[in-house]
Amino acid sequence: MAAKKKKAVKKKAAKKKPEQSRLRLWLMYPPKHITSPVICELVTRFGLLVNLRQAEVRDEIGIVCLELEGPRDKLKKATRWLERKDIKVEPVEISIIES
Repeated sequence: MAAKKKKAVKKKAAKKKPEQSRLRLWLMYPPKHITSPVICELVTRFGLLVNLRQAEVRDEIGIVCLELEGPRDKLKKATRWLERKDIKVEPVEISIIES
C-alpha cells in the first residue's frame, strides 16, 4: 500500500504549475493598433493575468503600462508577439530608495 501512496505523490509533483513571474512593461502603440483589442488578445493567446496600471490613448499614439503575470516562458513569448506587431515594449524602471 505504501508503494501506491508514493506513486500518487510523484504524480502530484509532476503536475506542479510552472513558477509564476511578474513583469511591468510600457507599451507604445502605433496608430494602426490604437483601436485593436491587443490586450484582450494578449490575455487569451498567452493565458496571462493582466493589470492595467496606466494608459493614455490619442489619435497618433497609445501608451500603456501593463503588469503581466504568468509563467516566464509565456511572458517572453508575449513580449516577442507584441514586438512583432510593431508595438514598442520597454520595461518599467522602478526606483527603490533604501533607508
